[in-house]
Amino acid sequence: QLQASGGGLVQAGGSLRLSCAASGSTFSRYMGWFRQAPGKEREFVGTVSWRGGSASYADSVKGRFTISNDNAKNTVYLQMNSLKPEDTAVYYCAAGIGLNGSDQEIDYDYWGQGTQVTVSS
Repeated sequence: QLQASGGGLVQAGGSLRLSCAASGSTFSRYMGWFRQAPGKEREFVGTVSWRGGSASYADSVKGRFTISNDNAKNTVYLQMNSLKPEDTAVYYCAAGIGLNGSDQEIDYDYWGQGTQVTVSS
């Protein structure tokens, strides 16, 4: 199971950190963050392997968002800086089985419940 938290209301230019706590084994899994804005399709934000290594990001968030993981806590974080109103969305964490991350929803087996992020202008 995945439990996402940390969403909220923030002004443009501000920061938020989302957390995704995973229960069960995280061995050979990768994690991803996706978001869905009102009236839009869910889109990829970033992904990282539990084994570490570099994360990859959507172009729209590259340089502003950072994914990190704490293996001891089975938790993945999404640090979001320089937030823009267009970052407003419900953010979902997801887990897939394998060694490498993915930007495709279909590659993920488990999904968290989503946490709302609202960025005001």
